[in-house]
Amino acid sequence: MEVVIERACGMDIHKDNITACILTSKGKEIQTFSTKTVHLLQLIDWIKQHECTHVAMESTGVFWKPIVNLLEAEGIGFLVVNAQHMKALPGRKTDVKDSEWIAKLLRHGLLKASFIPNRNQRELRELVRYRRSIIEERSRQHNRIQKVLEGANIKLGSVVSDIMGVSSKHMLRAIADGEDDPEKLANFAQRTLKRKKSDLELALQGYVNPHQRLMIKIILTHIDFLNEQIEVLDQEVATRVESFHDDVERLDSIPGIATRMAEQILAEIGTNIGGNRNGYRETVSQCSAFMLMGWIGTWT
Repeated sequence: MEVVIERACGMDIHKDNITACILTSKGKEIQTFSTKTVHLLQLIDWIKQHECTHVAMESTGVFWKPIVNLLEAEGIGFLVVNAQHMKALPGRKTDVKDSEWIAKLLRHGLLKASFIPNRNQRELRELVRYRRSIIEERSRQHNRIQKVLEGANIKLGSVVSDIMGVSSKHMLRAIADGEDDPEKLANFAQRTLKRKKSDLELALQGYVNPHQRLMIKIILTHIDFLNEQIEVLDQEVATRVESFHDDVERLDSIPGIATRMAEQILAEIGTNIGGNRNGYRETVSQCSAFMLMGWIGTWT
């Protein structure tokens, strides 16, 4: 087969070690490095000493990320490859010869790189994905507090539209502090909810045990903490996408997509889908998925 890349390096990456194989016209050299930073720097120096122009590795887990960061900083070309694609190619592949196999495929131009965005976009992705996980955790806590109330036969959710609204939170905190009088609890109603005072008094009459009061108090404290963390992440994400304000506004104009969803789409697919030829299909499918999520209202 024709050699496309004269000096190629293939890596088999694990949690604690990396086996790297460099293939050139003069032969091959294989070394194993620890994944600690000082040894990763030695790996990069070793690659530079052999004047490797391209490095390939599997895109399994997150173990490839620190290596890609270092390769990117040094200006060395890299390919993060779908493991399934390599396994689909014919060849005897064992754990011992993984790195050599990857290097051979790379040297002959048989690998198709996955789309890896630039470092700024990767960092933005981490932030918005973490924010999303916290928002999902907050939703779970909302559901949990509803279960506790149902266990105490408090039917607050049958009267109010948002159990974590301002009025509802005051009622829940009062319940957690030991208040049992439905009339006093109903007096926390604000604005239009005051019209439902009689319904609230009936809904707030239950049997709340001490352990349920404790659970309500802890869950409310947890929700307050999650709200603070989400606000911090909102500010950080907003700062990072400030230069793409027009793109966010354009996405936000789509029915069913709010600002957070727009930021999520921007973080996942970037602003230049057409320019990311290797990741075009992947990014389009991601965009479709996020659009669907926006339409069903899971991220508004």
